[in-house]
Amino acid sequence: MALAQPELPNAALELVLGPALDALGAMGIDVDALRTFGGLWDAGEVALRDLFPAPGRLGAGWLTERTHLSVESVGFLAVAALRPVLSHFFAASREHFVPGSWGRGVCPFCGAPPGFADLPEDGQRRLSCHACSGAWVFSRTRCPLCGTLDLGQQVRLVPDGLKEEGYAITACKGCGGYLKELDRRVRWNAGGALVEDWGSPHLDLVARRAGYWRPVPVLMTAAD
Repeated sequence: MALAQPELPNAALELVLGPALDALGAMGIDVDALRTFGGLWDAGEVALRDLFPAPGRLGAGWLTERTHLSVESVGFLAVAALRPVLSHFFAASREHFVPGSWGRGVCPFCGAPPGFADLPEDGQRRLSCHACSGAWVFSRTRCPLCGTLDLGQQVRLVPDGLKEEGYAITACKGCGGYLKELDRRVRWNAGGALVEDWGSPHLDLVARRAGYWRPVPVLMTAAD
């Protein structure tokens, strides 16, 4: 028997997709590409399932070919559309998830790549999923994007002026990926993972200038 798919009326999805498309437009993303996506959505040729997580990315590969949007722009739209749906869809299953029982670098609920990393009071690294708001504990000595345990490949970037604020960038020279990380033992009054991630584009700028990439985009990286 097939598993039930999360659903939400198109009219409700448009309430979140519309502002996301407008935000990309304001950042200078090609208007024709955005109109193509909107036209496919209105015609029913793009559905919510086409924005679901895929290995190392968000959204179906054909979307970039049909719309000429970048992988980053499609990923940004996917987060905007999926989060309210998948957060509700997986709500009942959260209580059955055993912390520490999942050792992979993808969300145990929806399979999306991690979007942010936290260090809470217990000092364990907790990865967060922007697509469904899930979270899981993950080793601090392992790259969550490629899985390497080679500490020589892993670097930690702390921009000047933020050494005492708890913010850092954890990157991997092996796969070239990065995540932003927040030590909540230092910054105890910080907001949620998505708020902190989307509210710190200056850290993304530092990582991008150093030549690193991220699998789950924010508005700034979607507009590159």
